[in-house]
Amino acid sequence: MKTSLGIWAFGSMVTRFVPVGYKPEYTGETTAQKVQRAIDGLGDLIDGYEFHYPQELSEENLDEVRDALGGHEIYCVASGLHLDPLFGRGGLSSPDDAVRALALERTLAAAEFAGRLGAHFIIWPGIEGYNYPFQTPYAESWRRFIDGVGEAAEVCRAHGVKLFLEHKNSEPAMKIFMRNIGMTLHVIHTLRRRGIDNVQVNMDWQHLIMNREHLPEYAALLASEGLLGHQHANSGWGDFDDDNMVGTTFFLETIELALELRRARYAEQGGRLGFDLYPYTEDAVAAVRRSVLHWRFIDSIAARIDGDALRDAQRRKDAVAAYEIVYAALGGK
Repeated sequence: MKTSLGIWAFGSMVTRFVPVGYKPEYTGETTAQKVQRAIDGLGDLIDGYEFHYPQELSEENLDEVRDALGGHEIYCVASGLHLDPLFGRGGLSSPDDAVRALALERTLAAAEFAGRLGAHFIIWPGIEGYNYPFQTPYAESWRRFIDGVGEAAEVCRAHGVKLFLEHKNSEPAMKIFMRNIGMTLHVIHTLRRRGIDNVQVNMDWQHLIMNREHLPEYAALLASEGLLGHQHANSGWGDFDDDNMVGTTFFLETIELALELRRARYAEQGGRLGFDLYPYTEDAVAAVRRSVLHWRFIDSIAARIDGDALRDAQRRKDAVAAYEIVYAALGGK
């Protein structure tokens, strides 16, 4: 399976407690310099890269970043509204007409930029939500948000690229509107009723884990509906958006996810494994490399699972037999 990497893994690792970041030596680094550092350290382990528009990639630095990328591609461009304090109370969903107009303008510019590059466009609406009860006109905010996503999807469709929606339950908005798979599907099916059918889901693993949404179940469900668009691979403890190395927690769940991706022929259909990591105190190259190698090992286990025997056990809902098959692939009994 081809890979991609969010370049933010090579940032200065800022937090609310350490605003200067755990790696302050990289504070002034340009995107092109980050890319060069990543490619020098990772080589062909990563096929393409992902960037936020306009903070990490824009018309202004495109040529410089392309030079640094060499033969590597720009696979995804992501909206960067959550990185601008102007949209602290919402962008596409803002009740302030002037703020929403600017958010829509920037979102459509990002979609247009992605389309011209032939890159898919990600909307992670982390700033679209609320922090308190009684703060928000819910229905109106949802309408504004979905309308904005729809306009961005139409721009993507005109360029023949997809829009990937990525949900999360909290942060930076304490209650993000699109905070689970069900709400994400609500957006997608609302747009489908309007004739917009190029919107799929980007599964950020830790975001699902935070919701107790079982990774392989949702991958299978989305694939069966033609909605499995992209993967943001990572792991964590399940309470916060840790973005830790792949396979360091939720190991068996990740093996089952690898199995379901194989069953769905995700890679054969052009699906990509994107790494969304935030190595606070670890060396970025080492953390990404370890994640890629962990995934290859996990996927090799999935490949050794006797799929027919497992299906038979699953039809009988026989958990004991299922684990005999899985542990045989792990080298156990």
